Amino acid sequence: MISVDLTQLYGWINTFLWPFARLLAFIGAVPLLGESSIPNRAKVGLAAFTAMLIAPTLPPMPAISPASYEGLFILLQQILIGILLGLVMRVVFAAVQTAGEFIGLQMGLSFASFFDPATGANTAVLSRLMNMIAMLLFIALNGHLLMLAGFIRSFDILPIQSNGINLDGLPVLFEWSAQVMIAGMLLALPLIIVLLTISLALGILNRTAQQLSVFAVGFPISLMVGIILLWVVLPQTSPFLRRLFDAGFSAMGRLMGAL
Repeated sequence: MISVDLTQLYGWINTFLWPFARLLAFIGAVPLLGESSIPNRAKVGLAAFTAMLIAPTLPPMPAISPASYEGLFILLQQILIGILLGLVMRVVFAAVQTAGEFIGLQMGLSFASFFDPATGANTAVLSRLMNMIAMLLFIALNGHLLMLAGFIRSFDILPIQSNGINLDGLPVLFEWSAQVMIAGMLLALPLIIVLLTISLALGILNRTAQQLSVFAVGFPISLMVGIILLWVVLPQTSPFLRRLFDAGFSAMGRLMGAL
């Protein structure tokens, strides 16, 4: 007769429950996999399937009741780790969307916005376009697989244990979040320089030929030049986005080590 004591039962439950909580929090916070267009059942199923695959390779779990206060503390700790690691990659795509906001503002398309279910707010058309291009490139480079593989390594760097995580690692995330403005501005800088030059030229033209209505010709010129520049510049953004993706993976590693 097979006998199972309470310690073994807790070990079997915890071997699946705690990795599942970390994976589900990561999938919910990370871009691409955590988009609102993906059904919640698919996210839960992916997290459960991945947890079952990696559970035999993980170190032994603490023999703690999952319903105890200590077990709930470990559960909340896994959710926090998953969210923090997911936010690191979220910063990468937020930088791309910020670049789209900058470009749209200079082109005069800042009013062309619509409700984005992914962010829950009005998003400029160019931001959505550049975000889709970045996601397609991310998939083409197998970035989603590399991102998931890097996250699975977090179970070796940050094993599941009753000890708390080191909150001194949070400044790593705050420092990395500055890339939203830095990388976004660098990505939009070529178009901003040209469009600002055009705006300056139109301002000088308005002073020299006041009978010419700059407001009537300025917007079509800025829009047309901006579209041409996008047609030229967007195909050349692949190396920059690759470096940005690599920097995001490196930031995930630094955050794991700091936590």
